[in-house]
Amino acid sequence: MRIVERLIKTTFQRISRNPYHSIGAIFVMFLTFFVGGIFVMLSLGSNAVLDHFESRPQIDAFFKDGTTQEQIDAFENKLRATGNIAQINFISKEDALEIYKERNKDDPLLTEFVSADILPASFQISSNKIDHLGELAKISQSEESVENVVFQQDLVETLSTWTKNIRNFGVAIVVFLLITSTLITLIVISLNISLHKDEIETMKLVGATKAYVRTPFILEGIFYGLMAAFFGTIFLWLTVIWLTPFLKEFLSDIPIFPINHIVFIYLFIGEATAGIIIGAIGSNIATRKYLNI
Repeated sequence: MRIVERLIKTTFQRISRNPYHSIGAIFVMFLTFFVGGIFVMLSLGSNAVLDHFESRPQIDAFFKDGTTQEQIDAFENKLRATGNIAQINFISKEDALEIYKERNKDDPLLTEFVSADILPASFQISSNKIDHLGELAKISQSEESVENVVFQQDLVETLSTWTKNIRNFGVAIVVFLLITSTLITLIVISLNISLHKDEIETMKLVGATKAYVRTPFILEGIFYGLMAAFFGTIFLWLTVIWLTPFLKEFLSDIPIFPINHIVFIYLFIGEATAGIIIGAIGSNIATRKYLNI
């Protein structure tokens, strides 16, 4: 226990002696975790948006007048056979009239002469994956009993494309920042090694082991990673709290907010783990390269 306490004490003494090096390393790693956290939140948010649209009817297939129940059932079976259906809702003429009246209840002139006979029955179709909507729309358009298909293809494809681009771009940026953080840690630890050459030589002369000499520097790198993960998570949490009123109003129809605090706990655990790994790797490389023991 005394050895562990001595190593920890040595670590913090060296950090306090070179505060600017420590602040620089923590700041760069903080940017890594803060930006990484932003892309994690964007990814979670985009998934929530996709799930929201995937859970809603995305294709409206309107039947021709005179379509029989057998034709409707056959069409439904054909759609379900694809395995890509999340839900199918049948809207009868009477249901369509009620929906029409509800939507135009503030304008009686639009509802006065409308009856169920002039409105078509329809299927409201939702897919378990947005990518499958194109196939379902084609099947619906080729059905003889279907007169018209409403499918917001551009919106669906744009959402899907943006989600994939956010993920890919986020991964690329985070990987770049992780590499940068590792290199910065390596540089800072290397500078600290050069500043403590006399102390290291003295330790070697009195019989200190390689592990004993290296451990304070490795603990220093781990400390940088933990502090950066902590501040990165805290700043991200405060940023989300600050933006929540605006985003909640902007995305009022999509149940994203409020974000459960457990998300930030998991995020901190993930970032702290990454910080420990980055700090340990950078410090280990530096000590192996620059400590001649």
